[in-house]
Amino acid sequence: MISHYFPAVEDLVAEAFGSAVSAELDGLLPEDRPGGTPRLHLARFFSHAMGEAYDDISRLWINARHLSRYRPVLRERVAEQERAWRERLSGLLREGVGRDEFRTDDPYLTAIRILVVIDGLAAHANTSTLSHPPEVTRMAVATAERELGLPEGTLSRPAEEAAVSEEAPASDDSLAPEDASVPDDIPAQ
Repeated sequence: MISHYFPAVEDLVAEAFGSAVSAELDGLLPEDRPGGTPRLHLARFFSHAMGEAYDDISRLWINARHLSRYRPVLRERVAEQERAWRERLSGLLREGVGRDEFRTDDPYLTAIRILVVIDGLAAHANTSTLSHPPEVTRMAVATAERELGLPEGTLSRPAEEAAVSEEAPASDDSLAPEDASVPDDIPAQ
């Protein structure tokens, strides 16, 4: 049955890889991003794209890049996915530049720089990263902040905060919904 859809194992491997990393991209950087700001979407991206939860997909990328040296169909799919990642991230950065949230002369080049750092850190997915100092583990975030003219810490926030901002997007950079009211037992400031 499989041979009906995939005449060669190489085609099946390429399709499986493409499907997995396309789903990853759509989860981390959706094309349609209702609510929130580019800064919030980028912070959410970093909160979900780093750490142990991301290691399995990092291993998939490592293996696909290695095998693509010998498998032309997979090589093409890896290149296609890398282009998709660069385009999706640079699109978010362009949007942020347009809204005066980010400062960069070349969002595409900035996206490549950020992705190169993420890929470099992901290369350690097969070894322990527990001994890395925090400055190393947040290197991709620090690179993005520097490249986009943002103060240090702007894109570092817990995943829970990013999830809250998705559920209740604000019209400005705050994380609270516009119509949030203060309970009676909490003094207004």
